[in-house]
Amino acid sequence: METIHTAGEVRLDWEGGEPIPDGAVVVAGDRVAAVGTFAEIRERFPRARVRRWPGVLGPALVHRGPVPDAPTPRERVHAVLKLGAVAVLEEYADLPGLRAAAGRTDVVVVASAAPPVVREAGRADLAVFAEDGVCVATVCAGRLVHRRY
Repeated sequence: METIHTAGEVRLDWEGGEPIPDGAVVVAGDRVAAVGTFAEIRERFPRARVRRWPGVLGPALVHRGPVPDAPTPRERVHAVLKLGAVAVLEEYADLPGLRAAAGRTDVVVVASAAPPVVREAGRADLAVFAEDGVCVATVCAGRLVHRRY
């Protein structure tokens, strides 16, 4: 089943590309099926479930520093997801059990990372941020893994 994630603004990248007002991203499995305005997307995918988010929807981030401290590797990975990130730089993933915990959650450990983007047929890694910069929701490989509200 497809899910439409929609927000008042959708960004395909965080590097200054043009936002899509009243935008939407369709997720099918672990992939982005389509991107556009909500009206266009709803017409193309009339049976899809809709998740409306407050804030700005865009690509999930790469966590570029030490993984937040927590009692277990699983909780450390969840702390990263709560920040809107679905990837961790390899240099910070050497903690015991962290790679295994990341793998179980589909969080990727990468040697380096290009700026994240949302694109059709790409992996469905999305994040929603409120005006104050707090992560409202994180979608990792098509699964909603964090929701603040």
